[in-house]
Amino acid sequence: MIEIRQIVKSFDGLQVLKGIDLDINHGEVVSIVGPSGAGKTTLLQIMGSLDRPDSGTVSIDGNRIFDMSEKRLAQFRNRHIGFVFQFHQLLPEFTLEENVAMPALIGGVNRKEAFAQARELIDYLGLSERAVHRPTELSGGERQRAAVARALVRRPSVVLADEPSGSLDSHNRQELHKLFFDLRRDFGQTFVIVTHDESLARQADYTVEMTDGHITEITENQHRL
Repeated sequence: MIEIRQIVKSFDGLQVLKGIDLDINHGEVVSIVGPSGAGKTTLLQIMGSLDRPDSGTVSIDGNRIFDMSEKRLAQFRNRHIGFVFQFHQLLPEFTLEENVAMPALIGGVNRKEAFAQARELIDYLGLSERAVHRPTELSGGERQRAAVARALVRRPSVVLADEPSGSLDSHNRQELHKLFFDLRRDFGQTFVIVTHDESLARQADYTVEMTDGHITEITENQHRL
């Protein structure tokens, strides 16, 4: 599903990733943990093609993503990779429904179909009554669920989440954690989640620990959802 081989990345002469190898199988929920500065977010951004490594390869479903042209890579990212960020990144001038439909519209899906796909996910996530509200009219939990719906609207094979529950209170954090596993069960996506939340990390199928640009341990979790 995802094959990462010998990824090296430096910023301003500082080597942040030092030869990362990692395999993630289809349908797995994998958490990446470690102290600040370990390279977690940089690895996630490279995995999602938002940044390029200095050397090494990333393959998703057999596609070596950095061998693609920029145009082809943008198309691949739109179709196959969903992103959830700590701060939802919803566009304030658009409604919840419009925000969720946006990746499909950008990907060339006709408006009627894009909004049908968006509404299906909005209904699934229990946000139907909020569909025409703008982000400022939503609670923190609602905004983050909307961001999850946006990540899923193109039915990507992999969803990458960077501290997705970091800005939520404890109740909404638990709700979001449960949601990831419900989505894996119902839609079959692979989830890779960078987190400082030990509860979420333990619920994942595997926890990948990073320190100083290296993977130091991969743990299979026994009490996962």
